[in-house]
Amino acid sequence: MNTSKIRPYLFILLVFAIPLLLIPLIKMAKSDSQLLQKPPVEQNVERLQGSYAIIIHGGSGNFTADDLSETEKLNYKKALFEALETGKSLLASGREASFVVEQVLKMLENNPLFNAGKGAVLTHEGHAELDASIMRGKDRNAGAVAGVRTIRNPISAARMVMDSSVHVLLSGRGAEAFSQAMNLEQVDNSYFITNKSQKRLKAVVDKHGTVGCAVLDTEGNLAAGTSTGGMNNKRWGRIGDSPIIGAGTWADNQTCAISATGWGEYFIRLGVAHEISALMRYKEISLTEAANQVIHKQLEELGGYGGIIGVDAFGNVSAVFNTTGMYRAYCDAQGNQQIKMFSN
Repeated sequence: MNTSKIRPYLFILLVFAIPLLLIPLIKMAKSDSQLLQKPPVEQNVERLQGSYAIIIHGGSGNFTADDLSETEKLNYKKALFEALETGKSLLASGREASFVVEQVLKMLENNPLFNAGKGAVLTHEGHAELDASIMRGKDRNAGAVAGVRTIRNPISAARMVMDSSVHVLLSGRGAEAFSQAMNLEQVDNSYFITNKSQKRLKAVVDKHGTVGCAVLDTEGNLAAGTSTGGMNNKRWGRIGDSPIIGAGTWADNQTCAISATGWGEYFIRLGVAHEISALMRYKEISLTEAANQVIHKQLEELGGYGGIIGVDAFGNVSAVFNTTGMYRAYCDAQGNQQIKMFSN
């Protein structure tokens, strides 16, 4: 066979075939680039310049309307309303997302209704041991404290860790020493203990509630934070998901800001908060769809319970949980506002 006659045809074939083979790779690279640049959205509209969104939770659990008196319902709604209005006012004035998260959660930590700060559930030994975390979506910087007993507002200590240290998570006495160096208010552990928390410990009532907040500020930056007293009657220095970045708290300007509440061990095993963000990023699905996949499929398959609140980069909010109740309040970027406590 005369190979010299075949060679020109082979050359022509390669010239046309190679570009055809490269087209799928070029498209794939372009698709990945677009995915990183354009966050998924719940609604097919752009966020209005200067708009903001905020969503708050006060813990989830298997409680119903019959479990609360009318006075208790009113007190919870009042506390959520006041925290929401404070957050809205700060956002409307142009305050930065992580500052708003801190201020809102300080209000809830100071309210004995919730399992965070004053009113936190107690350890087996009768102490209050508190955890908190905060994360900023703009640069994904984060801070957290765990197992602290004397810091009046753990969420402020978490923000100090984020803004004034090279660390992410400080625990126990070291976290308390750091907070003293940052001139944060210290209290005796008895400050956190209430009659309600003492009764829960004696009754060995298993309570996993936390408080959390997720925010989109007027500059388009996301932030989230979570604070808790942890699990009632906990032992051996147990730490749940609330101070774990990626499990109880997450924020990324490209996707969403998340705060979780529930049985912390399961949220840690699944990395719930980050998993929702990852599903949004790589599957290009909405916040609510991603949260439903994690809470109603992955979490339930493991036998865990709880929920999340979140806000996406366009100011859409979501509260997804597999319990009968979650204390929650929100105002989205379109100005829709609600306060709810039960699954219906």
